[in-house]
Amino acid sequence: MKIGLYVHIPFCHSKCYYCDFLSFPKREKEEEYVNTLIAEIANYGKKFMGVHTVKSLFIGGGTPTVLSPFLLDRLCEALRTHFVFEADIEWTIEANPGTILEEHTEIFKKHGVNRVSLGLQAAQNHLLKDIGRIHTYEEWVQSIERLRRVGITNLNTDIMFSLPGQTLLEWQGTLKKMVEMNLPHLSAYSLIIEEGTAFGDRYEQGIMKETEEALDRNFYEYVKAYLKEEGYVQYELSNWSKPGFECEHNKVYWNCEPYLGLGLGAHSYMDQKRFHNTTDFLAYLETDGNIEEIVVETETISTKMAMEEFMFLGLRLCEGISIADFEQRFGCNLFEVYGKQIEKWMDQGMIVHNRDKIYLSEVGKDVSNQIFTTFLLDEGME
Repeated sequence: MKIGLYVHIPFCHSKCYYCDFLSFPKREKEEEYVNTLIAEIANYGKKFMGVHTVKSLFIGGGTPTVLSPFLLDRLCEALRTHFVFEADIEWTIEANPGTILEEHTEIFKKHGVNRVSLGLQAAQNHLLKDIGRIHTYEEWVQSIERLRRVGITNLNTDIMFSLPGQTLLEWQGTLKKMVEMNLPHLSAYSLIIEEGTAFGDRYEQGIMKETEEALDRNFYEYVKAYLKEEGYVQYELSNWSKPGFECEHNKVYWNCEPYLGLGLGAHSYMDQKRFHNTTDFLAYLETDGNIEEIVVETETISTKMAMEEFMFLGLRLCEGISIADFEQRFGCNLFEVYGKQIEKWMDQGMIVHNRDKIYLSEVGKDVSNQIFTTFLLDEGME
């Protein structure tokens, strides 16, 4: 079976004010972490050999490129040694501007990394400073140029709107610069103030406010219209690409396909089960890569849960969900299960039914979270 593979690197230079990911600047133990991670890789490699091949690989974080070139090289070598890669594998590494050394790019080329995802967030340096980013826009440009010089052209950049104090004009300026750089893929997200982050603390103290809903909507409406005009295709609620440059790894998640997560706190979905690794850093190191000790929670996915996830993950994709695929997976008609919800949103112009597909309308995209919640089924259905 073809699967997606995710590898988590929890280290970063500093914590951004909005970030609630499992990451921290604890770099004095990065070699010990990589040793444990390689042992975990080897153990899963033995278990999966002859059973699964890898069609997409994503090394994320944190910031994987804060690892020294030596450690990153060892990690990539272990992945290539212990897993069988499909010939057309999409291999992505996340990076932050200013962290990519020439030695890193040589390792990318050596091992077959063919896609890099860079976090930028905004093209204005004062906004970057205000959200806790430690790089400049100019360093992002230098990183893009460095990657292109070694032939890595499949590049994504993450950008954010509804940042504190951000104007619509600044958002327009960020998008204009992305297009001028001729990036094949863009991910655009609205800032969410998460509990436990620096921004979350400020919000609770009343120091910080959320962006008004009308302005947030304006940001989103603009990015949809502008990127469409510039030749990008919106294929998911927060993702746009030039034709042929969709992120295959993320589509594994949205299509409810199997994936394995390796490293601290990583999540997996295999054989109708979800399981995740410990989030305790020292406990992870003490496992020495023993799979049974690393996994701390396993949940069997019921039919009810699988249907719910099929709907709200599949509806994130702009092409929507396939009625035939639903029936093939679950052995029942989509409208027998969700006819009431679909009819309600169709009547309001939020959902479109076109032949085999059910998908969100342009208006529906704006209130997607409200729509998704209605596809949670009664607790009685299993």
